[in-house]
Amino acid sequence: MILINLLPHREERRLRRKVAFFAGLGMAAAAGLAVVGLWYLVVQQLTSAQQDRNNYLTAEIKKLEVQIKDIATLKAEIESLKARQKAVEDLQIDRNVPVHVLNELVKQTPEGIYFRTIKQEGQTLSVNGVAQTQERISEMLRNTAYSSEWFAKPELIESKVTVGTGPNREQRQLFEFSMRLAVKRPQDLAAAPVAGASAPAAAASAAAPKKA
Repeated sequence: MILINLLPHREERRLRRKVAFFAGLGMAAAAGLAVVGLWYLVVQQLTSAQQDRNNYLTAEIKKLEVQIKDIATLKAEIESLKARQKAVEDLQIDRNVPVHVLNELVKQTPEGIYFRTIKQEGQTLSVNGVAQTQERISEMLRNTAYSSEWFAKPELIESKVTVGTGPNREQRQLFEFSMRLAVKRPQDLAAAPVAGASAPAAAASAAAPKKA
């Protein structure tokens, strides 16, 4: 007996294929959503971990900034203490300088010169006085330039003729002068022997033209 299917089997097959297609599409979409969701969770976890690291680094940076400020403050305090210590040491070194300056001034001043004012400002000594002759002033310049342990770079600022009274109240010609000298510091005296070695030769060469 032959059976004939009179139902619309083509439409049913087409419907089954369509259902299978949409089912596969739905499964693919679900799988895609699952993958995206899993990736989102992974990204969120990585982001959270990185944020935690950033927060940790920020906190450590703030701590370092505080420490750097403290170190800078300590350095400033150390520099201030060093400056004070140096000032005290300089005062201790320089406290005897005026005595040496006066002794050296008496030692290097030839006869016939009388001082009116002596003033020291820092490492500069200003001297005003009266000399019997110009040669006395020149001799003092040579002495302080080549033979002095505490003086250097003598400079004659002014020299002018004046009239004074002698021992017997006679009128005589004198020379008023003002001079500037550089005062050496004790720590500069270490180089004095080197400079003093050439002093006699320099003095001789300076004095030779004047004798001629």
